[in-house]
Amino acid sequence: MATLSATAHVSTNPFSSSTVSTRANKFRPVRCALSPPNWRESRRLVSISLSLALSHLLFSPDHAVAGGVFDKYVKRKKLDPLEAYVSPVILTQLQIKDLEKTLEGDQPQFATCRSLLRSGPAASLRVNIRAVAQYASDSGDGKTASTSVDQCLRALEELDNLLLRATRNDPGASVNSMKTQTNTALNALDSLLKTVPSDVLDKGKVAANSYRSSLENADVDISDPELKELQSIL
Repeated sequence: MATLSATAHVSTNPFSSSTVSTRANKFRPVRCALSPPNWRESRRLVSISLSLALSHLLFSPDHAVAGGVFDKYVKRKKLDPLEAYVSPVILTQLQIKDLEKTLEGDQPQFATCRSLLRSGPAASLRVNIRAVAQYASDSGDGKTASTSVDQCLRALEELDNLLLRATRNDPGASVNSMKTQTNTALNALDSLLKTVPSDVLDKGKVAANSYRSSLENADVDISDPELKELQSIL
């Protein structure tokens, strides 16, 4: 009986198909449980959540943040002495009154009036009245001061809008409506300045009037230290 025999050959080639297959199986990559669309969606949701959290912190009122868990990490900017803010606020009052007189002319220059709101002491009014309001808050008059600041800024914003419309010949932007806004702003500034201690307010008025006189009259001596300080602030 014939016997069929065969010799078995075992490959020792490290790059043979069997070896490669085995290594491929050994190092097969692990797939993430999230498919690409789901992964992108999860990342988007996390991004939205972080954005909402940050926006809540950024746009929360100061008192809400200061009284919260981040209180010890939030440092309020150190303010200059109150006198440094009072005189510029008074000068802005006078500037608004000048603007009001300009509106009483036969042909008011509305573009020039808009420029007045952006020049001189008026250019830094927002910073100055908020600083005065902060001092008022520290002394217990925060509510009154805050209301006055809001009323003043809203009135001036509306005034600026009316002036812009007037430059475009909008018949709805009347001079009377502009005067209403200037009166509102002036009254709000008066209310804010009532929160200032009388001695500081009187000193601020003297400095503001002296500064105005120095601008209107070249003969006035501006070597006075207080006038120089006020000039440097403005």
